[in-house]
Amino acid sequence: MMNTLLLVTVFLPLFASGLLWFAPKKSKWIHGYGAGVSVVIAALSVVLFWKFESGNPDFQFVTDMDWISSFGIRFSMGMDGLSLVLFVLTSLLTFSAMLCKPDRAQGQIKKYVASLLVLESMILGTFAAMDAFLFYVFWEAMLLPMFLLIGIFGGANRIYATMKFFLYTFFGSIFMLIGMISLYLLYAKQFGHYSTSIADLYQVVTPLKIQLWLCLSFLLAFAVKVPIFPFHTWLPDAHVEAPTAGSVVLAGVLLKMGTYGMLRFVLPLFPMAATVFAPWICGLALIGIVYGAFLAWGQSDMKKIIAYSSVSHMGFIVLGIFSLTHTGISGAVFQMLAHGITTGALFLLIGYIYSQRHTRVIGEYGGIAKVVPKYSAVFFLVLLGSIGLPGLCGFVGEFLIFIGGVASQAFTGWKYVSVAVLGVVLGAGYMLKLYEKVFLGSLDHEENKTLQDLNLRAYVALFLPVVFVFVLGLFPNLVFEKIESSVSRLGEKVSHYKVVRSASLFVDQGEVQ
Repeated sequence: MMNTLLLVTVFLPLFASGLLWFAPKKSKWIHGYGAGVSVVIAALSVVLFWKFESGNPDFQFVTDMDWISSFGIRFSMGMDGLSLVLFVLTSLLTFSAMLCKPDRAQGQIKKYVASLLVLESMILGTFAAMDAFLFYVFWEAMLLPMFLLIGIFGGANRIYATMKFFLYTFFGSIFMLIGMISLYLLYAKQFGHYSTSIADLYQVVTPLKIQLWLCLSFLLAFAVKVPIFPFHTWLPDAHVEAPTAGSVVLAGVLLKMGTYGMLRFVLPLFPMAATVFAPWICGLALIGIVYGAFLAWGQSDMKKIIAYSSVSHMGFIVLGIFSLTHTGISGAVFQMLAHGITTGALFLLIGYIYSQRHTRVIGEYGGIAKVVPKYSAVFFLVLLGSIGLPGLCGFVGEFLIFIGGVASQAFTGWKYVSVAVLGVVLGAGYMLKLYEKVFLGSLDHEENKTLQDLNLRAYVALFLPVVFVFVLGLFPNLVFEKIESSVSRLGEKVSHYKVVRSASLFVDQGEVQ
């Protein structure tokens, strides 16, 4: 029953988008239809969340059947705690994004809604895939609807931003494909038959020299998606040109696909290589944390500030993952949710004010709290969640990442964490500066005096993100009890290799569980 529910949740948006083929181009009900489908998907994902058995490290709601049997490729889907929480995040944020209507959607609302629904289906499939080939299909298929959302409904430089996003992501994915094919062939050589099952690929035994190259091929794909410095340059362009819905899904969910890939593939497949690369990856993460914060501080476009803040915040998540500690990884997973919620909400709020003023330049605002007090209050609340105020969602994950970093044997923990703390201070600074410049002070621009406060559509779109800013901050165990067993199993996989440093080390099959 529940495995069928998972399949329905993944593929219903795709099926619903197909039905739009038969709808007239300018039907007024299309946007409502998309919102209705996204509500159903969100409700189904919540059911899966509550039915998920906490404490069970195995995949649940599993569907496993032959697909391309001659090549060992199976249609295999299910969820563990890591994929579950991101699955729910995707469905909730897509509902909020669906309520945003872009300026360029006039006469093309069918393409807009269909693109969002297909994008949701591909992301959900990525998180639910238990087969490496199926994962790659969903991973790559996600590019097309995102390409259309930015390329058709984006801003003036949307074509440049779209091509940059596509080429960066596709380039990284090629290396991942090479790594997957190599693992596929190594598995066949060691076990006598072909398989693309992720669980089967975990059993492949490789010497460290080979493992380093395979690990690097996956890391490149995931580093681009996160993005880690210096692969981050596509992100600000994509955010600035994307419609509001595109920015919400991009920052809230798509970036998490990169860190999810690190947890699903890099650490369990290449535990030795992960310990070798950890200091270097964490070093790049630290550069991203500080560099992204400094760049955010100097921006005049509100969207660019949030885009560069994402580079900084995702650096914290990568730091937690490659601390290779249970605490750090748990904090990283929690921070994925917190960042997705707060950043998605901030893009919704910026999009709301942009739809009235058609400018995101900070200097065009000032003092608008006098005109839109409810909007200002919600913005401030989400902002506090983003900078990590205790009691709100952003605090818990960062705190655990710092603890895991200090305790890590993968790098000199306290030195790395000391640098990361600078990113927290800078983050609070540029966010509070943004609020002060936009909402406080004198109301100098006449255009701002006619701004409309939050309407019903905006309240509905913001309701769930705002609620979860509080819920995750006050009741973090709702998440931790779901991910605990999965994180523990992942930690066991890498714990034996935390002190591995020599690039000449070889292991035999008996040393790898």
